Amino acid sequence: MTSRPDQDHAQPLVGVLGGVGPLATAYFLQLLVELTEAERDQDHVDAVVLNHATIPDRTAFILGRSDADPGPVLARDAQRLERFGADFLVMPCNTAHYFTQQVLDAISVPFVSIIDTTVDAARARVADLGAVGLLATAGTAASGVYQDAFARHGIGALVPDDADQALVSQIIYEQVKAGRPVDIETFRAVAGRLVDRGAQVIVLGCTELSVVAVDHDLLADPLYLDSTDQLARATIRRAGHRVREV
Repeated sequence: MTSRPDQDHAQPLVGVLGGVGPLATAYFLQLLVELTEAERDQDHVDAVVLNHATIPDRTAFILGRSDADPGPVLARDAQRLERFGADFLVMPCNTAHYFTQQVLDAISVPFVSIIDTTVDAARARVADLGAVGLLATAGTAASGVYQDAFARHGIGALVPDDADQALVSQIIYEQVKAGRPVDIETFRAVAGRLVDRGAQVIVLGCTELSVVAVDHDLLADPLYLDSTDQLARATIRRAGHRVREV
């Protein structure tokens, strides 16, 4: 492994596989700062970010709409971060976790999964959790990464029907990613229909929806569990810092 210039400094260096998408990565970094218990610059997490926005579309590949495979690109980016000296990696994109095994095969440093940290947080939030609602890209929903992770704990993961998934995709791609205002009433209505079907927690399983959570203060409602928020908290702890109580 290539040594970093400050290798004698004991604090771990976080490697962030970013750019998927760029705004979600920016929000993740903002959360790292806001959620770290710190009184000065030196109390914050050290991180190196590869904001690789031109990685092929993850959902398009998963759904068979594109032959451009993001997996090898993510794997190479992970290797670049490891060579730079990252002690562990995180990837603030849920859909990209479909390609986790390719990333793991390419590196020797630990990888902190947004999926696993979110599942653990949901289980901690509700005793005897039976079902969660998943709001995510169509690619994440189709990949089954959350459904499989929750199923290992005997928990069901409910996804929107086709019509509601189309609304979620519109919010993600045509509103958040495009920098346009979000139709929050439609968002809440889709979540409400998952609750009507038995969801005890609504998992925001897309980092673009994490942007919606911040902009509209959704996390003040314990119904919503944001994957980016949970990954930021796990990253802070893994880096040896304390999470600020807010």
